[in-house]
Amino acid sequence: MRTIRVETSAATILLTEAPEPKVRDRQTGEIAKDAVSGEALMTIGVVYIEDGESSLIKVTVPESGVSEGLVLGSPVSLPGLVARPWESVFNGQQRHGIAYRAAAVTPASFPVSTGAAA
Repeated sequence: MRTIRVETSAATILLTEAPEPKVRDRQTGEIAKDAVSGEALMTIGVVYIEDGESSLIKVTVPESGVSEGLVLGSPVSLPGLVARPWESVFNGQQRHGIAYRAAAVTPASFPVSTGAAA
């Protein structure tokens, strides 16, 4: 499936779930690895806010891309964020969604308000 770059410059992204290892197989506890580098993968939860709308999403990040100093509820940056549509059949049921992946997750700052203070 096609990978779609996500433009984040106009968005506010807040960390809602701390990084944790991405599990490939829930029965065995096997941790997911990057298919090319073999590096362990992590998942984070964020709220993506843009144009007055918000979405809770999970993002996969390589373990080396998880920066120090991440604080729940704080803004983060997701360089190289891409979305990949997926679909599969599980137990005879068709499933589909969008998988998000970024090169890293780093602390960011809140956008500066351009409105005048009263």
